[in-house]
Amino acid sequence: MNVLFIYECFAVKTDAMLYPSVFSLTDGSPWRITLTRHSHAKADALRNRHTMDADDTNDADRYRAPALDKGLDILELLAEQKGGLTRAEITKLLNRNASEIYRMLERLVARQYVVRSAAGDRYALSLKLYALAHRHPPMNRLIAEAQPLMRRFADAAEQSCHLAVYDRGNLLVIAQVDGPGTWGMSVRLGSRVGLIDTASGRVMLAFQTPEQREHMLAEHTKVKGEIDVDRAALEAACAAIRADGVLQKDSQQIFGVTDITFPILGPRGRAIAALTCPYLRRIDEYVAPTLETAADLLRETVQALSLFREEDGRDVAAMLAE
Repeated sequence: MNVLFIYECFAVKTDAMLYPSVFSLTDGSPWRITLTRHSHAKADALRNRHTMDADDTNDADRYRAPALDKGLDILELLAEQKGGLTRAEITKLLNRNASEIYRMLERLVARQYVVRSAAGDRYALSLKLYALAHRHPPMNRLIAEAQPLMRRFADAAEQSCHLAVYDRGNLLVIAQVDGPGTWGMSVRLGSRVGLIDTASGRVMLAFQTPEQREHMLAEHTKVKGEIDVDRAALEAACAAIRADGVLQKDSQQIFGVTDITFPILGPRGRAIAALTCPYLRRIDEYVAPTLETAADLLRETVQALSLFREEDGRDVAAMLAE
């Protein structure tokens, strides 16, 4: 029986110490030559594979956008850094020309994808990418999952509730459900509420890493009526919220309202949204669910939506400090 053998020669990077019997292209080269034998039946498949690989390579070369690649390289590099990097460090790590990195950084800062440190010597990611991601369909899925649970809470607690996410320095209300009774307190859907003095804002700040919290505060702009808060007092409040896992306090916007707010946590313990019940206490003869009952019901709702599970043995505060 005649058999046609085709020999394919390809280079594979390896450690010469691990393959003493393999010869190198040149002395000390980390490449080896391997000969593989294929039967006649495999010849067409092998030829087709080479053709497809060549086409893929040509497509990659044909559609290259060097400027875009540089910008994406910078964003991906900064995403891995807690304290940011200097321009010199970025240039060295990306093995790029200093002038092209300078120009690209200036554009990324101008478009607010990257922020400079207060001293102006370090660069870090802003939260613009975070905000863009929350306009993406996954946010719609969060709303779709949250609304049935929010309605169930509103019916059981006889109170309204609203869901807010971080958006460009403040919070945006993306879902809202009224309570079933005659009386109620609600926040208008699509409203932008303050980051500093609202329960939703403080909970969002509390369940972020220190770097993310710093970026949020740097992007923050005051909304109408927002109260100034001392930075040290704000940090102390955030620490207390993390320890308690909830914020329950009198509203700083409306008299007679008690805000109950829980974070909806992502897999790494960071708040991706805040769910708030602006609780109103009945003073007539009707016996409504108590504040404590409403808080328990809201906690159950948030646990059903969160991706982080405390029973996994992970500590939220420790993960946020990593």
